Amino acid sequence: MRTRTAGLAAGLARPSASRLRWYVCGLLFFATTINYVDRQVLGLLKPVLEKELHWREADYGWIVFAFQLAYALTMPFAGRLIDWAGTRLGYAAAVASWSLAAMAHALAGSAMGFGVARFALGLSESANFPAAIRTVADWFPQRERALATGIFNSGANIGAILAPLAVPFLALHYGWRSAFIVTGAAGMAWVLFWLGFLRGSRAQPDAVTPGEDLARPPLGTLLTSRPAWAFILGKFLTDPAWWFYLFWLPGFLNRVYGLDLAHLGLPIIVVYQASTVGSIGGGWISAALLKRGWTPNRAREAAMLICAVAVTSVIFVGTARGNMWLAVALLGVATAAHQGWSANLYTLASDLFPRSAVGSVVGLGGLGGAVGGMLVAPLVGYWLDWSHGAYAPLFVIAGSIYLVAFAVIHWLVRD
Repeated sequence: MRTRTAGLAAGLARPSASRLRWYVCGLLFFATTINYVDRQVLGLLKPVLEKELHWREADYGWIVFAFQLAYALTMPFAGRLIDWAGTRLGYAAAVASWSLAAMAHALAGSAMGFGVARFALGLSESANFPAAIRTVADWFPQRERALATGIFNSGANIGAILAPLAVPFLALHYGWRSAFIVTGAAGMAWVLFWLGFLRGSRAQPDAVTPGEDLARPPLGTLLTSRPAWAFILGKFLTDPAWWFYLFWLPGFLNRVYGLDLAHLGLPIIVVYQASTVGSIGGGWISAALLKRGWTPNRAREAAMLICAVAVTSVIFVGTARGNMWLAVALLGVATAAHQGWSANLYTLASDLFPRSAVGSVVGLGGLGGAVGGMLVAPLVGYWLDWSHGAYAPLFVIAGSIYLVAFAVIHWLVRD
C-alpha cells in the first residue's frame, strides 16, 4: 500500500505555487461531494426502506436525529482536532472513518440498526467542514477565500446530484445494500489521493496575514466572542432548512407527486444543479464587492442579504401541488440561495478569526447547526404523521428563517 501511495504521489505533476491551491480546492470539492453522497443515500432509499422495514415518518425522524446528535456532539472536538493535527492527516482520518460508517449501513436490518449506523456516520462526517474551511484559510489569501469556499461547498450540490443518479441504479440492479457499499468505497479512494497529493506540501505564504497570532485561543474565549455567536446562531437557525431538503425532499416528491425510486432522480438533480450555481455565485458576489473596495464584512453581509431574500421563494411550494416542476423550480431557487448564504457565512468565520481558530469556530458553528437540525428532525416526523403529510407549513418556516438569521448576525458583528 505504501509503494502504491508513493507511486501515486510521484505520478502527480506538481503545479506552480500559484496554481497549487486550486488543485487543493479541487480535492476539497471532491471530499464534500462524497460527504453529501453518503448523507443522501438513506433519504433516496426512504420510500423503499419504509415499505420493506415498515417505518413510520417518526421512525425516520429519529434515525435522522441519531445522525445529527452525533454530528452535534463531535463538531466542536472535530474542529479542535483539525486545528491540532493539521488538515492532511486529520482530514484523511475523518474521510476514512465516515466511509466505513457509510458501508456499515448495508449491515442494518431495522430502524434501530440504521440509527446506530447513522450515529457512526455523524461522528466522522462532522470533520468535513472544519477541515475544509481551515484548509482554505491555510492556502488562500482573503480576497480568494469566498470563491474557494463557494467552489468546494458546491460539492454538496454535486453530491446531491450524483446520489439520485447512482443510488436508484445500484438499488434497482444490485439491491439497496450495494448503494451504501459503493458510495462508501469512493471515500476510501479519495483518502489515497489526498495523502499522496499533499505529501511534502505546505500552505501558501500569501495566505498568511503578516503578524498573525498562530496560538489556538481557548474555547472559553471563543464562546464569549460576539462574532463566534454570530456564526453559531447563523448555523443554528438556517442549517435545519438544508437538512430538511436533504432528508425529506425525496419523501415529499414521493408522497405529493407519487414519484417512485426510478423517477425521483431528475427532479432532485434539477434542484441541486440550481444550488451548485448558487454556491459559486454567492462567493462571486462578495468577491466582486471586495474588488469594488467594500470591506469584507459589508461584502459578506450584502451577499447574505441577497440570498436571504431569494430563499423566500420556497414559501410558495405549498401552493404548487398541481405543478411538480413549479415546485421544483421554487425549491431550486431556495437551495441555490442557501448555498450562496452558506459560502459567505463560512467565509465570514475565516475573515473574523485568525487561522489558528478557524477550525474551532467552524466546529462550534457546526454544533449549532447540528443541534438545530437534531431538534427539528423528530418534530418534522411527528408533524407529518399527525397532519398526514402537510408539508406547506414546513416550507413557510424554511423560507422565513434566513431573514431572522441575517438580522441576528448583523446585530452581533455590526462593530
